[in-house]
Amino acid sequence: MSPGIGPIVIIEEIKMDYFNYTRRSTVKVRVGNLFMGGEHPVVVQTMTNTNTLDVEGSVAQCERLIAAGAQLIRLTTQGTREVESLREIHRRLREKGYTIPISADIHFNPRAAELAATVVEKVRINPGNFADRQRTSSPGEYSDEEYALGVERVSAKAVPFFKICKEHGTAVRIGVNHGSLSDRIMAHYGDTPEGMVESCMEYLRVAVEVGFTDIVISMKTSNTLLMTKAVRLLVAAMDREGMYFPLHLGVTEAGDGEEGRVKSAVGIGALLSDGLGDTIRVSLSEEPEAELPVARKLIDYVSSRVGHIIIDGKACSRYSPYSTDRRETDTVLNIGGGHLPVVISDRSQVADMSLHSRFIPDYIYVGRRMPDNFPRGMKLIVDYQGWLEYAGKGSFPEREDGIDSQLQPGQGESIDVFPLFPVESLEEVDSCKALVKFLRISFPELSDELLTFLKMTPGVVVILTTDHMNGVGEQRAFFHALMNADCHVPVIIHRGYAEEVAEDIQIKGGVDFGTLLLDGFGDGIMMSNQGQVRITDLDSYAFAILQAARVRMSRTEYISCPGCGRTLFDLQATLARVKQQLSHLTHLKIGGMGCIVNGPGEMADADYGYVGEGRGKISLYRKKELVKKNIPQEGAVEELIQLIKEQGDWVEPE
Repeated sequence: MSPGIGPIVIIEEIKMDYFNYTRRSTVKVRVGNLFMGGEHPVVVQTMTNTNTLDVEGSVAQCERLIAAGAQLIRLTTQGTREVESLREIHRRLREKGYTIPISADIHFNPRAAELAATVVEKVRINPGNFADRQRTSSPGEYSDEEYALGVERVSAKAVPFFKICKEHGTAVRIGVNHGSLSDRIMAHYGDTPEGMVESCMEYLRVAVEVGFTDIVISMKTSNTLLMTKAVRLLVAAMDREGMYFPLHLGVTEAGDGEEGRVKSAVGIGALLSDGLGDTIRVSLSEEPEAELPVARKLIDYVSSRVGHIIIDGKACSRYSPYSTDRRETDTVLNIGGGHLPVVISDRSQVADMSLHSRFIPDYIYVGRRMPDNFPRGMKLIVDYQGWLEYAGKGSFPEREDGIDSQLQPGQGESIDVFPLFPVESLEEVDSCKALVKFLRISFPELSDELLTFLKMTPGVVVILTTDHMNGVGEQRAFFHALMNADCHVPVIIHRGYAEEVAEDIQIKGGVDFGTLLLDGFGDGIMMSNQGQVRITDLDSYAFAILQAARVRMSRTEYISCPGCGRTLFDLQATLARVKQQLSHLTHLKIGGMGCIVNGPGEMADADYGYVGEGRGKISLYRKKELVKKNIPQEGAVEELIQLIKEQGDWVEPE
């Protein structure tokens, strides 16, 4: 890297109340008949996956998206031909009585951006490929002079574009993608959130200089941890320079199904919980209509915190919203310390003791008594009074398999049994000889006396619960109190729900647990639900949340884009085939990208990648390295499997 080139992002404390929910104050941006920012509600948007040259198909899909709840629709616009198609699409929608704003998605073509600004209400540009050279796999060194020339090139391209937008009343989204930072930014900052921030700030400074402020900003990546850090860094950078532009939130390449919903809820939900975000898009590798109800549920769930009872938390000065470090905790058996966060399955209200075939919890909580059908070999948590009964007998009831375990509580090879105490039973906790003593606490119950007890008593693991309207804020306050007291007790985050629909608990759980996990808090999670969602599915969601927050990998991770008009093959069908044949490779991240715009860059976080290069043509990557180029789509999945085998990463399915 070339030292001394460009302004370095200085980390300073973000202006945010960690505990009490309020939306960040921004300027108001007009997008057609829609307003973003200011006091206006969070806007739901999506993107078509039709070819923009297909006017009839694009209009029809726009109509379906409007009916599904879209408030803004974006269409890919590669060049001037697509701009003319966009003009016709826009005209036909208006003839049909639709007033929804339309956004053009531009990459690599400033001329197309300038033309699109005269046609539609909003234009999205990507700083990584708008003025700078396209990113390469190995960016070279940039001298001070070369870097300065690059900044001048940004200004030369951006100024006329912003002037056209200002003249026509067209809004702009400056959309930074982690996967498409320019060579120049990469050479100086590396593949970092700081680089993403500077890539954006260069354009914002130019816009402010020419008096153009109808701007919305996005900072997107498939990595939720990096995404939240980048957005928080950007907010601090804008605050420092007196800028208050609205934010667009989204997790790129989130995938589909359960994983896509959970990952989106974790990343977007964490930032919404911070009071950040004025418009969102949930990017699923499904039909775009499926994105909209997920986005609406996310917004509604976080917005329901408005007007909550104030939480009297005290922020710890050692906590940084930009850090990726996890809170330091003591080790209690397999919880805390250097151990991966655990999953506790709450079976206290259900008779079902079956286990998921793949996602088996680390502990099962059963309430007062152990059922006869408790699965062999599992760690059991039982309420203290029930534990005392077992301890007094010196053995456990005969199991349905005919085996009398004869195990002392907390000891034994077949079943480990541990007590759960209420906060009123500290004396019993102190005298208990179990290897792990779980203690249920909420933030209002925390006192100086209790903090001292937690610091001085070995073997305690807190199960942190809440019934506050802003449970995330209240649980954050608990963790900050522990940090202020220098207390390293391990903490399991517990949340209770009453959901009948799987998608609803995926979203709510992703927001609640994900926000805290991305903060670096939590040594495990425990999800309770009084609805009809299967208990084994809840266990699967818990593991999905941990993976989405980048703290425990338990399944193959798919970094998969939603597809758009640039995608020249059936992305959804291909992803389904990849999952069918690769889902047993739980140690790998697999990228599936519709085109090269963000593909190679976003897949830097993947072990292997599958990228569309042209109509019916696929290229395969090993991390950042292009391995096979322009192979026929037919047989490309098999070629990917062969590549994984050649690299020694393949294991046969059981």
